[in-house]
Amino acid sequence: MNTLRNKVQLIGNLGNTPEIIALESGKKLAKFSIATNESYKNSQGEKITDTQWHNVVAWNKTAEIIEKYLDKGSEVAVEGKLTTRSYDDKEGNKRYVTEVVCNEILMLGSK
Repeated sequence: MNTLRNKVQLIGNLGNTPEIIALESGKKLAKFSIATNESYKNSQGEKITDTQWHNVVAWNKTAEIIEKYLDKGSEVAVEGKLTTRSYDDKEGNKRYVTEVVCNEILMLGSK
């Protein structure tokens, strides 16, 4: 049951072309966002679609696969863990970022 403590699974579409960063250590980092959609009917019977955006980061081999095969609009299934980090912006304000650190990605849809 310990493996379920911090596990995220999402299916959605890339909102942008992944940003690939090659670090001095030789490691690669991929950063991108995916949109997930949930539909429901409101009290008037109208269909409402709620879109949520999720920041995703992937490292090494996973980042290389993302760089090679994925583009804006690609449909993917992502599995990973949720992390939160903070940084100080240019004005000195503390900012918080929540991301999914991807350890597995599955390409869906047709090429």
